[in-house]
Amino acid sequence: MATQNMGMRRLGSAVRAKLVSAAHAIAARRSRQRRRAALAEQHRLHFDLLCKAMADPALAAVLDTYETDVPSEKQRQFLFANALYVNALYFHRIGAMTQAELYGHLRIMCRNRVFREYWEATRHHRKSLPDASEEAELGRMMDALIQDLAEADTDEWWVVGEPPDEAP
Repeated sequence: MATQNMGMRRLGSAVRAKLVSAAHAIAARRSRQRRRAALAEQHRLHFDLLCKAMADPALAAVLDTYETDVPSEKQRQFLFANALYVNALYFHRIGAMTQAELYGHLRIMCRNRVFREYWEATRHHRKSLPDASEEAELGRMMDALIQDLAEADTDEWWVVGEPPDEAP
């Protein structure tokens, strides 16, 4: 009888451990879902604000934090470049694009002269980012990519640069 009770306790402990593990897994999944929903809402709001600023020069003036004078038309282009960049970052952050895929996408964007001008005009914005932040790391990746493209002695732009290694 004592042996049966011991076996039941072990079984009860094992069942309890599995239930706790399952509860943690469900909580983690819900947390990821909430984070993705918050990111989606943040992205939508950011895009809505940029659209309003692109449509109204008076609102675009609020976002004029460049170190030099940027004409209104160029500023709208910069706002659109920012929207494209943030869209790519969003897809990466929600897991729809690996960092290597993001690199390839950004390599295409860097081929555009206006995008490169936007990137240079906002260099001082990135200086305020914490060095260890993901956004600062991606900014350094972009800086290196733009430099690699500028220094490349090939017309085969799609092979320029070194895509990041993906962690397993």
